[in-house]
Amino acid sequence: MKHLIIDKLNNTLIVKLNRPEVFNSFNKEMGEEFLQTLLNSSENNEIRAILITGTGKAFSAGQDLSEVIPDDNTMADLGEILETRYNKIIKLIRNIEKPVIAAVNGVAAGAGANIALSCDIVVASSKASFVQAFSKIGLVPDSGGTFFLPRIIGLQKASALIMLGENINAEEAERIGMIYKVFPENEFEKMSLELADRLAQMPTKGLGFTKKLLNQSFNNSLEDQLEIEKEYQIKAGKTYDYAEGVKAFKEKRKPVFKGE
Repeated sequence: MKHLIIDKLNNTLIVKLNRPEVFNSFNKEMGEEFLQTLLNSSENNEIRAILITGTGKAFSAGQDLSEVIPDDNTMADLGEILETRYNKIIKLIRNIEKPVIAAVNGVAAGAGANIALSCDIVVASSKASFVQAFSKIGLVPDSGGTFFLPRIIGLQKASALIMLGENINAEEAERIGMIYKVFPENEFEKMSLELADRLAQMPTKGLGFTKKLLNQSFNNSLEDQLEIEKEYQIKAGKTYDYAEGVKAFKEKRKPVFKGE
């Protein structure tokens, strides 16, 4: 991979966005590498959690503007970029049946911020910051920004952050419920990996079913949600990990889940 650093810790795939000279902004090649990595990991049963982070001072600054506005001043097709790159990435993150963690190590701006928000759990370094930078250049949020942000923090706060393009630090992001936790800078990598490894050792099928339920809850009535909870509970009850969890409880020991 030219623009990604890929590593593995036990059953966790670690994906580092690696264009630090441009704050890990996405060009076409990096987008293709990232999408293919997600696809491969979704089909690999040995991978039971995915951790996404960045190298250098940024998580990701979003789209590489030098690719969108070339030197000859011809305008790129923004719709085509979204359809073939970012929309596919966001939908895949939401549909992968295993936990995806964003470990935001620095600046997360524009599409970079929204890729982070699309993940199941977001943690941040105490040095991290988030900004919906689109309004500053006359654009609207993409990559699910208008979907995730108001659902996470409410319409009023989301509207202000999006329209004003205000930068908020990690502590404020945690305070308003935008992210799960802030980790100290000097322990950020260690604590992020510990969280991902903890998730990777949990019952992966059950977590995948939970993710599907959360996705569907956005549009369902209570009656519909209760019905699909029943359906997925039946499925979860037929997994190896459920049997192992019950057996371990009876034997008063720690369960050893296999993700099956």
